[in-house]
Amino acid sequence: MKVDAVVENLTAVQTYVEEQLEAASCSMKVMMQVGVAVEEIFVNIAHYAYGPEGGQVTVDASVSGDPAVITIVFKDEGTPYDPLAKEDPDVTLAAQDRKIGGLGIYMTKKMMDDVAYEYRDGQNILTLKKNLG
Repeated sequence: MKVDAVVENLTAVQTYVEEQLEAASCSMKVMMQVGVAVEEIFVNIAHYAYGPEGGQVTVDASVSGDPAVITIVFKDEGTPYDPLAKEDPDVTLAAQDRKIGGLGIYMTKKMMDDVAYEYRDGQNILTLKKNLG
């Protein structure tokens, strides 16, 4: 699906991904983990990928394999940015002692089985994978 990269489209993106998970009879725990990750990634794209002129994001979600794995690919033509290059926050520190930012991608990396980034053909491409078994 291709949508404008605005927070108002989050629900449509989440519904699209949830439909893929429901078709695969995914557990509620995995649905919640994937849902949080999708929200974090999409909202970051909506807030930071483009300037005031805005842009679009393509989200492709598919389930394949045995055991089943969901693969979710986010593509945008915004500012090149590798969220995986940023150092993980020190979660042992009290919240008020931590630097702002980075917690969403940290949670995404912890909840997904694989998170990969590449910049190719003028696009940020972030791929999330989660085993549904």
